[in-house]
Amino acid sequence: MDPTDADLVLACRRGDEAAWELLVQRYKRLVYAIPRRAGLSDEAVADVFQRTFVALVEHLDTLQQPERLSAWLATTARRESWRLSRSERMPIVALPTAADTQEDSELVDSAPLPDEQLLWLEQQHEVRTALATLDERCRTLLTLLFYREDPPSYTEIAEALGTSAGSIGPTRARCLEKLRARLNLRHD
Repeated sequence: MDPTDADLVLACRRGDEAAWELLVQRYKRLVYAIPRRAGLSDEAVADVFQRTFVALVEHLDTLQQPERLSAWLATTARRESWRLSRSERMPIVALPTAADTQEDSELVDSAPLPDEQLLWLEQQHEVRTALATLDERCRTLLTLLFYREDPPSYTEIAEALGTSAGSIGPTRARCLEKLRARLNLRHD
């Protein structure tokens, strides 16, 4: 079983390079996703990534809740993204004129708020991490069913897994239950 975040933080405090590499590998997608969602340039995204993990190195010995590392990293990446976005030149926005239509002024932005995006990214990271701990059969099945834009048919999945199409539903239910159990362990 993979080490917990708290285990990795303790190992990193002892100077274990393998633990540091595993920790960065575990959270790189989460940390990169935050500045990307903020619309930063590739260079700024790389800066946020680097600044976030430098901050972690600097605060490694003072982290009070190492089991909440994902939230700490997400918050740090969000703050660094905000800081960099303020320093980048903002485009000049034209002020509305009298010629603008009433329809244009009534447009509503339905994009999620940044906190909602951050929560969604953290949840996605938790699911990916829990999925990675499942056995290969469950990982493959759930990836085929839920991580593809155009999921294959049960017949195609059965061929990929070397089983019958009738067993896919019950196997899916068992795999989802295993995934739920892993996710519940992370929250207990």
